[in-house]
Amino acid sequence: MKTPFIYKKGRLPLKVGLIFLLWFIPVYDLIAAEIDATKGPVTIEAESISYDQNVDTYYAKGNVVITYAGGILMAESVALNKTTSDATAEGSVMIVSDNDILEGDKVEFNVESKTGVAYNGKMFLEKNHFYISGSRIEKKGEATYFVKDATATTCDGDSPAWRFLGKELDVTIDGYGTLKNAEFLANNVPVFYSPYLLFPAKTTRQSGFLFPYLNYSENKLGWDIEIPFYWAISESADATFFQRYMDKRGFKEGIEFRYFMGNNSFGTFYGDFMNDNWRANEAVGNISRDWESDHKRWSYFLNHETTFDPSFYFRTDIVKISDNWYLKDFNTHNYYLDNYSTNVTEKFSKVSFFADQTLGSLNSTARLVKNWQLYNLTALVSYTDDLSGGSNDLTLQKYPEITLKGIKRPVFGSPLNLEFDATYDYFYSGGGEKGHLFDVQPVLTLPLRMGDYLKITPQIGIKETLWDRTDDISAVQDNYDHRIMYTAGFDAKTEISRVFNIDGQDIEKIRHSIEPELTYTYIPNVNQNNIPTFVTLIPEQNTLTYSLTNTFLAKMKDKGGMTSYLELLRLKLSQTYDFNNVTGQKLSDVDIELDFKPFKYLSFSARNKLNLYSISWDQAQYDLNISDSRGDTASVGYRYTSYRFPTINGINASAVNIAFYPYLYTAAPVEEVNLSLKAVITKSINLLYVVRQDELNSQNVENTIGLDYHKQCWSIGVKYSQTYNDKSVMLNFSLTGLGKFGVQ
Repeated sequence: MKTPFIYKKGRLPLKVGLIFLLWFIPVYDLIAAEIDATKGPVTIEAESISYDQNVDTYYAKGNVVITYAGGILMAESVALNKTTSDATAEGSVMIVSDNDILEGDKVEFNVESKTGVAYNGKMFLEKNHFYISGSRIEKKGEATYFVKDATATTCDGDSPAWRFLGKELDVTIDGYGTLKNAEFLANNVPVFYSPYLLFPAKTTRQSGFLFPYLNYSENKLGWDIEIPFYWAISESADATFFQRYMDKRGFKEGIEFRYFMGNNSFGTFYGDFMNDNWRANEAVGNISRDWESDHKRWSYFLNHETTFDPSFYFRTDIVKISDNWYLKDFNTHNYYLDNYSTNVTEKFSKVSFFADQTLGSLNSTARLVKNWQLYNLTALVSYTDDLSGGSNDLTLQKYPEITLKGIKRPVFGSPLNLEFDATYDYFYSGGGEKGHLFDVQPVLTLPLRMGDYLKITPQIGIKETLWDRTDDISAVQDNYDHRIMYTAGFDAKTEISRVFNIDGQDIEKIRHSIEPELTYTYIPNVNQNNIPTFVTLIPEQNTLTYSLTNTFLAKMKDKGGMTSYLELLRLKLSQTYDFNNVTGQKLSDVDIELDFKPFKYLSFSARNKLNLYSISWDQAQYDLNISDSRGDTASVGYRYTSYRFPTINGINASAVNIAFYPYLYTAAPVEEVNLSLKAVITKSINLLYVVRQDELNSQNVENTIGLDYHKQCWSIGVKYSQTYNDKSVMLNFSLTGLGKFGVQ
């Protein structure tokens, strides 16, 4: 038995616009609203009900209402012949089924054959918001329809903004259809006409061309045109071919192949290739290029998932690009950005990395995961491509990595809890070290309560690391060695709270809580001079971290008496004291976390680090969001990060060999301001303005202004965008239910 395929947004091919409307006609039995007592009780209400034995016919007259499983039929009169199963409903006939509606002056149908005719009929399909009408709508067979004087639209009202017309429509669902004298009208103005159209009318997927993509980029791509073709290979597989031409670069060919072997096994493969004739001599950050000839550019991606049972699954995310400039050159209309999703329910949009031009690395992984009640086992193979510059030969890869985790649990029913991690890795770099790594770390904890207010949890752990180098780079160090250390510490926290009765119009009560917490960590000094680069350096640690969290939680009530909760304010201050620091600067930065939301239309957050010795911010991050009930929004963001090395055992990390321990230093300094405004000018007009400014380099990252005009069933918008290396103009037009067409 083949498994039904899952639709993906945008997979309806573009033959003619009318195809999209006609696919959804058979959502339910259009004419034969099957009144079958075996499917549930049937209730008939009417001013009079009679039976004519001579013709074996029931007659219901006067405000007839027939209620049955899944729907309701209303008419002035209904006649049902028991012998022939023919029924006739007359006078303002309305059939409602699952929010879909069929209306007509007269409806004749046969309950058994499910065929019939609706005169001066109108139909509304709620799921897709489609309206279909005709002077005669006939259901001729199981899936065959004929519509006389057909009209179709997704617009509400008696004068739709756009609609399709046809004198005669013949259609077989999951087959083909014909439309005679087909017209497309916009506000009653004819835009398109064809005397005869042959089209597929499948409710399942079908092959055909998708909506084209047109783009104009002044500096990078020039005119950019793509026409995708969709191929429905089978019920469990399909493919999309991307034919793309960029007049400043050449042709780019791409293919996406999707397969569905059942809800528990599916996947997507994408790949593209082009011979790029771009000429460039430029540098960005640590990467540069001097291209005086054509370059072969390509990328591929494979996502596959198989779930053997709810606790056992396999997943791959394998991605590769030809060069470090690929994402920078093709940062618009990027397959990986278009299919980026963190939603685990999106089966065919599983790109797990945000592939914009600032991405610093690409990680390919394949993992096998098995969960038990108290254990978790993960087998992982991974590969990292460094996109920041230089050769990838020195990038440490690990394949495989096998990790066994023991979930925290009591030891033999005692108050003690045990948890552990055990890991095996094989590390490899093309021009550096290679070797095996074994690491095991059991941890014992003992939760203790001091009355109702204080909870103390001491813990102690042992971490043993063994390695076996398989390279021959170093003749001084032993290939096989180990490191063993113990860790100790405790966590102590309490909470004090009070509830204030407000009894306001919206706020009933406010709960104020104060949560102090102390965390002590001790790691002794262990000689780590001989460890290879693939073993993580663990510095000596003797620190006490203290924090104080204030929270104001409001109990809200609406006009209907429903209760909800809103966190009005959360402020957390934390700092670490380093007992071993020999420089005299034993206090770390003060970490400040602030979230403020006095009501649903205003929010403010801050994530800052304050250096007490220089009385300066090492990090500042502010976000302010304002909105209103109309939909106007304003967002302002500020980011600042200084370039600063941490200290290890009182020694500035800049004195350590950063080439071997890159995780010890912070990223380059950043200072930027982001502003986003959306103004609802009228009910149908929105104005958009976006600014992104690099204050550190006095560089404009992005300036965008846009105008959007939208109605219930269509919209049009224009947007101008200027970045530090390009300018573009976008014009898009969309019809609800048909899709969007854009020129940029």
